[in-house]
Amino acid sequence: MPKDSGIGASSKRREDVRFLTGAGNYTDDINIYGQLHVHFLRADVAHAVLNGVDTSAAEGMPGVHRIFTGADFEAVGSIPCGWLITDRHGDPMQEPRHPVLAHGKIRHVGEPICAVVAETLAQARDAVEAIVLDYDVLPAVIDMKDAISADAPKVHDDLTGNLCYDWGFVEENRQAVDDAIKGAAHVTTLELVNNRLVANPMEPRVAVGEYNRSDDFHTLHTTSQNPHVIRLLMGAFVLGIPEHKLRVVAPDVGGGFGTKIFHYQEEAFVTFAAKALNRPVKWTSTRSEAFMSDAHGRDHVTKIELALDADNNFVAVRTQTYANMGAYLSTFASSVPTWLHGTLMAGNYKTPHIYVNVKAVFTNTVPVDAYRGAGRPEATFQLERVIDMAAHELGVDPIALRRQNFITQFPYATPVAVEYDTGDYHATMDKLVEIADFAGFSARRAQSEAQGKLRGLGMNCYIEACGIAPSNLVGQLGARAGLYDAATVRVNATGSISVMVGAHSHGQGHETSFPQVISEMIGIPEDQIDIVHGDTSKIPFGMGTYGSRSLAVCGSAMVRAAEKVINKAKKIAAHLMEASEGDIELKDGRFSVAGTDKSVAWGDVTLAAYVPHNYPLTDIEPGLEETAFYDPANFTYPSGAYACEVELDPETGHVKIERFCAADDFGNVINPMIVSGQVHGGIAQGIGQAMMEGCAYDSDGQLLSASYMDYAMPRAGDVPFYTVDHSCQTPCTHNPLGVKGCGEAGAIGSPPSLVNAVLDAINSGSGKKVAHIDMPLTPHRVWAAMQ
Repeated sequence: MPKDSGIGASSKRREDVRFLTGAGNYTDDINIYGQLHVHFLRADVAHAVLNGVDTSAAEGMPGVHRIFTGADFEAVGSIPCGWLITDRHGDPMQEPRHPVLAHGKIRHVGEPICAVVAETLAQARDAVEAIVLDYDVLPAVIDMKDAISADAPKVHDDLTGNLCYDWGFVEENRQAVDDAIKGAAHVTTLELVNNRLVANPMEPRVAVGEYNRSDDFHTLHTTSQNPHVIRLLMGAFVLGIPEHKLRVVAPDVGGGFGTKIFHYQEEAFVTFAAKALNRPVKWTSTRSEAFMSDAHGRDHVTKIELALDADNNFVAVRTQTYANMGAYLSTFASSVPTWLHGTLMAGNYKTPHIYVNVKAVFTNTVPVDAYRGAGRPEATFQLERVIDMAAHELGVDPIALRRQNFITQFPYATPVAVEYDTGDYHATMDKLVEIADFAGFSARRAQSEAQGKLRGLGMNCYIEACGIAPSNLVGQLGARAGLYDAATVRVNATGSISVMVGAHSHGQGHETSFPQVISEMIGIPEDQIDIVHGDTSKIPFGMGTYGSRSLAVCGSAMVRAAEKVINKAKKIAAHLMEASEGDIELKDGRFSVAGTDKSVAWGDVTLAAYVPHNYPLTDIEPGLEETAFYDPANFTYPSGAYACEVELDPETGHVKIERFCAADDFGNVINPMIVSGQVHGGIAQGIGQAMMEGCAYDSDGQLLSASYMDYAMPRAGDVPFYTVDHSCQTPCTHNPLGVKGCGEAGAIGSPPSLVNAVLDAINSGSGKKVAHIDMPLTPHRVWAAMQ
């Protein structure tokens, strides 16, 4: 019988009421009395020496208050990178300065050069048109392999070249991997591209800066996934603002997908300009600006080799990847192709020898950083494509090959330095075979062939690492921030509860699922529990939401804080009922004395906490509020198996997705409906990457896919009705809820299943043999591969 409240219930999302009725409060809805508007003059060339900026005509135009250039920001800090990577030779990565406004040089199309602040946005835009730039165009470098050649133009003149780092992992395993591949009975080699993507959240970025001269206090309203991190990075490292003099507020945010994790130049600009002009300053990105200023995702070129013995056991994996950093290092860019990618190259398999090499490269393109999945989709795509290819080369069943090599004993320490605490990969595979109806596929294929179409079935497995941790370990690996989280549980006198959390909700449903946990622990209705997030003046220092960490990390902090509250409340209840504290039990919102009929309601105890007339204050201080910080001992490791069934028109190359099934192991599930929704959204983005999305530059560094006219996004008609299942649960062993992350799984697990399905259709029914097609699998690419 399904639960109707608490953990395991599909409680309806309470935040949807305001979103669906137009009552959401987004950053662009914030308008402050006296605010000015800013419009940026952005680079229209990818690489140039900036000789000068003539603002004389623009300065006298109506409404213009001030025009800022890079010279105004020479004394402030660089936009920081949050993770230092040490290369395989022991040297630190090259880390160039990232200015708020370009100064001396232009490094990518879309880089902000000047900013006009005016009374109205229209006036600011008009004035930007009157600014004259003097620059000498330089050759741009776009291709990563070209960028690290000896004669390539340097993106940053003060660096030794365009190679940010050459990372090897695990370096001491390299020779053993080489030897295993040399001695293998079979080696499958595949070269592939993980295509560059634009995140395209529903809401573009917005920033509003405020300054109060009376107390030298700054406020930044911004579309961010982690307001405390923005306060730390911008305040301490860029503008030099003490943290107690800076408030960062991230109200309702319309999607992030990673691109709103990072600290951007525009946030620093409006904060700086608000003080300089003593007026609020607002910037709202256009969609065109978003395409050329938001951090892009993916953009890897990889060669992967899978070695097998004579019995088809995996013996080694070796990869070499070129990872595009773009023109600058975005906040977490350096960690994505390394620690978030290399550590997942074992996948679900007991491969004894693994070596991962990553060359991170600067190019004259928009910076690249984490996008839904962040490193794990890249690892999964490489591994699951090469396994499928090996199965076809060996003439064995792809499922049987995977099953043969599954990890079955837990905990399991991989050769790439992580330890999976729990999992059951056979169970998720069994569930996938059931829900995808593999047994009925032959009949469906025959039906398609009778209509002149080709039908293919592709599948793959995945594992990911969520809730990156612990802080001391990631610190040793180069992280420049802790990766714990925090929560404060404040009980009001009448028993209702406010929970202040460090995580930020921008589509995850925290306002619904977090109260379910507290409701389960205490036994009060969920509607008596309010979640407060997104405002650094109201919440404890937390690390925000990304990497599927909210419940596993922040939720665990919330549980620990609630446990402290309950323990104190039990002391008060013991005094009220004149009983021993050890005999007090809490169930369904009532405290009782074990073995007796004595009880007292939750609300009576909470009132007594604030009106302490019935117990001695020498034993218990008034109030009922506790804070806890939680630093995980390990990642969580969700896993699963996905299947996609497609029908292909051989005359046009058009692919229609007929069925998509996902069997996931997310450990304990708090709200099944929300989890299913997260998987649905992730699969849609995976379909987008696999079938239609691709960010393209020409050789001069011009962004060719700079609008929805040129960048294809999946629509309702492009995705099927999904069958998702998360009944195969192996609870996480090291957090109090037993949960694993779920927000990125769909985007990680879906691209290889789609590509495998299309190749299965071609190779099984067309008489052609196609080893691989790079994403996106547009009709033209599919048709061309078949010719």
